[in-house]
Amino acid sequence: MFKRVTLILLGCIAAFLLYFWLTYPNVAKLRDTNPESTAMIDNRMAEAESEGRAPKRVQTWVPLDRISPNVFRAVIAGEDTRFFEHDGFDYDALREAAEENWEQKKIVRGASTITQQLAKNLYLSESKDPLRKLREAMITKSLESNLTKWRILEIYLNVIEWGDGIYGVEAAAQTYFGTSAARLSASQAAYLSAMIPNPRTVYNPSKNPRNVARRQRVIARYMRGVRLPKR
Repeated sequence: MFKRVTLILLGCIAAFLLYFWLTYPNVAKLRDTNPESTAMIDNRMAEAESEGRAPKRVQTWVPLDRISPNVFRAVIAGEDTRFFEHDGFDYDALREAAEENWEQKKIVRGASTITQQLAKNLYLSESKDPLRKLREAMITKSLESNLTKWRILEIYLNVIEWGDGIYGVEAAAQTYFGTSAARLSASQAAYLSAMIPNPRTVYNPSKNPRNVARRQRVIARYMRGVRLPKR
């Protein structure tokens, strides 16, 4: 009986590892190929269809030299202040978040880096399943190993969500300010950065303008201290 249970357990582990290997993304191709879609975009499209709504996708890919440096500073100030220094995981931020969450006895703060957010956005669901978190960690390491920091930032800024059906900084700039990503001011960049954590509800400027404005002011203050390395 024990032997049979052991064999079944080993078979399950082997099957999981095979599935994990067969479905592991080819991160290296992102060095010179832009993703046609992402798991998050696909999920949003499917969600709209299931609710009887017409799927919406507004997105225009722009390279780094067509994005204002104000955007880089604002997003780093708002999402990942040590982005250019860490290896994909900000261990200081993780420790600080864990301490704060422990004190509050609930989750009040996260510590996902830009690279972790991109890993989830590109390939994963929004599930809190531990195996999903393991895949996120492994993909994060792959992104950091295969891509430069600037390439990670370029992809991130072109695929993240900025409202219902609005993806990427160019679409966001046109939607909210009627201008291009290249011409965004510091204040405008801070505004868009303020929306990133939850642009559909908590930081939706139509539903919660005060939340966006409050976070915009904080980001504008901190982005002045962000120093960008050479590409």
